[in-house]
Amino acid sequence: MGCAPSIHVSHSGVIYCRDSEESNSPHQTTTISQGTTTLHGLFVKTDAADSIPSVLAYQSRQPPPSAGPRRKERRESGGASARSRTPHCCSVEAETQTSSSSAKASTAEVQVGPMRLTQYPIQVLLIFAKEDNQSNGFWWACDRAGYRCNVAWTLESALECFLDKHQEIIVIDHRNSKYFDAEDICRSIRATELSEHTVILAVVPRTSGDQEETSVLPLLDAGFDRQFMENSSVTACYNELVQIEHGEVRSLFKLRACNAVFTALDHCQEAVEITSEDHVIQYVNPAFERMMGYSKGELIGKELTELPKSDKNSADLLDNINTFIKKGKEWQGVYYARRKSGDSIQQHVKITPVVGQGGKIRHFVSLKRLHCTNENNKQLYKSHREDKYTGDNSQSESGSYKCKNRRKDSVDVKSITSQSSDAPSLQTRRYSSMARIHSMTIEAPITKVINIINAAQENSPITVAEALDRVLEILRTTELYSPQLGTKDEDPHTSDLVGGLMNDGLRRLSGNEYVFSKNMNLSHTHLPVPNTISDVPPCIAQLLDNEESWDFNIFELEAVTNKRPLVYLGLKVFARFGVSEFLNCSEATLRAWLQVIEANYHSSNSYHNSTHAADVLHATAFFLRKERVKGSLDHLDEVAALIAATIHDVDHPGRTNSFLCNAGSELAVLYNDTAVLESHHTALAFQLTTKDSKYNIFKNIDRNRYRTLRQAIIDMVLATEMTKHFEHVNKFVNSINKPMASEETSPHSEGSNTECTTNIKNFPDNQTLIKRMMIKCADVANPCRPLELCIEWAGRISEEYFAQTDEEKRQGLPVVMPVFDRNTCSIPKSQISFIDYFITDMFDAWDAFAHLPVLMQHLANNYKHWKTLDDLKCKSLRLPSENNN
Repeated sequence: MGCAPSIHVSHSGVIYCRDSEESNSPHQTTTISQGTTTLHGLFVKTDAADSIPSVLAYQSRQPPPSAGPRRKERRESGGASARSRTPHCCSVEAETQTSSSSAKASTAEVQVGPMRLTQYPIQVLLIFAKEDNQSNGFWWACDRAGYRCNVAWTLESALECFLDKHQEIIVIDHRNSKYFDAEDICRSIRATELSEHTVILAVVPRTSGDQEETSVLPLLDAGFDRQFMENSSVTACYNELVQIEHGEVRSLFKLRACNAVFTALDHCQEAVEITSEDHVIQYVNPAFERMMGYSKGELIGKELTELPKSDKNSADLLDNINTFIKKGKEWQGVYYARRKSGDSIQQHVKITPVVGQGGKIRHFVSLKRLHCTNENNKQLYKSHREDKYTGDNSQSESGSYKCKNRRKDSVDVKSITSQSSDAPSLQTRRYSSMARIHSMTIEAPITKVINIINAAQENSPITVAEALDRVLEILRTTELYSPQLGTKDEDPHTSDLVGGLMNDGLRRLSGNEYVFSKNMNLSHTHLPVPNTISDVPPCIAQLLDNEESWDFNIFELEAVTNKRPLVYLGLKVFARFGVSEFLNCSEATLRAWLQVIEANYHSSNSYHNSTHAADVLHATAFFLRKERVKGSLDHLDEVAALIAATIHDVDHPGRTNSFLCNAGSELAVLYNDTAVLESHHTALAFQLTTKDSKYNIFKNIDRNRYRTLRQAIIDMVLATEMTKHFEHVNKFVNSINKPMASEETSPHSEGSNTECTTNIKNFPDNQTLIKRMMIKCADVANPCRPLELCIEWAGRISEEYFAQTDEEKRQGLPVVMPVFDRNTCSIPKSQISFIDYFITDMFDAWDAFAHLPVLMQHLANNYKHWKTLDDLKCKSLRLPSENNN
């Protein structure tokens, strides 16, 4: 104001000029001079000022109505001319903070689809060879717009400033090449990665009226985005900068935000593929590369039609997909894709059309994940069919939810009756309402049962109606076939054994995960594998001569084959049933397949190893030779049963489903804690089989036969899961045993055995029940084997349960079967519980159908043996030596 400025000289000879009033006034400025004119009131760094920081900030004065007086004022206080400075002293930088235009400098929110972004004040870099009206015009335009402005005078200082500040707009003086090459500066900036989202403006000289306007192509080639015809008017500069901000800068800002989206896509677990409207691949993420076996370079730019397709998809499915996406509708369902290796994999796919400018489809986004379980496939297909006809997923889900709630509310008859004591008056109203709800066009069997009960209730006395209410309550449970156990104190062995085998294991402890490795070796020892069935070592061939007998000793075969009994027994059994002929595959292919399957059984398991698989295969083959079984099944059923027996426990980790669920294993997560091991056995077996044509036993059969065979194999292996044990047994008794007994006791039944098998063949559902029952009995036939074999199997399964209990305690997991503690367990008692609870009823039913007196005799003898040991309070497997006689 009225005070003289103070002058300080630094040790480097640079003069600092500062107003004597060190107030907080917004008009306060600071300048530095060393025999040069100060520019724009900015700090100027020269060679003599190396010790001064290269970035110095100040607060500018408010811009005047016109730039002229301000420039005059600054020149008068500057001293010498700007051109008198050292040519290469070049770094000039300033940051403006205005008061009148603070609103313009505030942050702004920008919407990019569902993303909400914050855009900070624009930063501008001015690169000029010297100060003149044009540089001043852009300076004050930035000031008016509320932009943060920096000024540089050489290439080096420009690059340094840009790498530090990352300005959105750069203005380069292209009017005179005397001081620097503007195009060279532009190329240097464009060479940095940070310049991708920067707009570079070239200030070009104004052309006279008689001159032809020059082409902008050289500027574009150099990296410039726009050109500005020389005009020092602050308004003209302001208009240009504001247009750039709302045009290119805003667009580049949105584009820059897409980096976050692509980073998310690169790290997500689902495979993502983006194609153009012409189905040209434009993007795939790493998860897609891993799933399909391709690299990005092999896919991007190619049309989808150029990639190999799986022949497992029906033409109707492909037409349906195209119909959906061409209409702009999202499609999702199950689809087979072919990997680079040639394998076909099943995927759950969601294809979403992306509508762009003009309302046209511009892209297709596909999300893919592996989909393995067969039951889930059916549910997805069903869901897709429903969506197809409703045309709206959300509406379909909403309707389903409403329907579900309506059923739930209406079925609760007991709650209705409890609201009033006037029960007879309520009867007609409540039961007719129930009947209406359950009178569907397509009725499930349980719905028909409920309808019958409702109809019976309408004309029944109140006591009968209340009893039927109780029946309805029981029918509403999902565990219709599972007996309810008493207290644990009654029989802890039975409770633990049944709970461990039938529990879905949904108890969780965080931080524990059980992982097991697959045994991928193709052989256990150096014992040569026979080239043909006749090329079997004599010692093995002699044992196999007795393989059709129920008393066949599988442990002797295990010993003589060095723990590879499955290949040898499989070759013999499969040849006897003509499996190679049915599948139209060579014996070499069948042999290689048996080797691969056996290699994926864990020989380290005491029970669930290839010897157990061979034992189940032997039992299945024995059952298939029984007259009534053989007469009830087709050749395809026989082949399916033998294959299912062979693969039914492949890659078993020696732990139960409950253990895997409690441990949070990868398999439990993959199969949603439902039939975890059984689903894994079937999925892995088919993956191994179709992986290589050398052991693909299905490669020569037609598609329809393969699908039928595959479904039968999957159904049988899933039937070995113990949680549905009683359901399978009761269905077999009610659908097979009881009708058969009724026919046999009928006075008019002549040749009932033949008629029975004929009737069974006429009902595929009954054939399914027989196959399930057959593999279930074969899987747990140990108590029906000769005593010596029964004792060995009991010891092996107990050791596996002991090992599981040990590991559960070691990992801090819930102990599924506490009685299987190797220090306290009574093996005889556990065998008695197993026979009483699982074996007796099932084999009684199976014997009634297949007629198996030998098995039932062994079962009785073995049960007596275990009872004797239990009475003697023995925990060992055998009687003391003095009682062996």
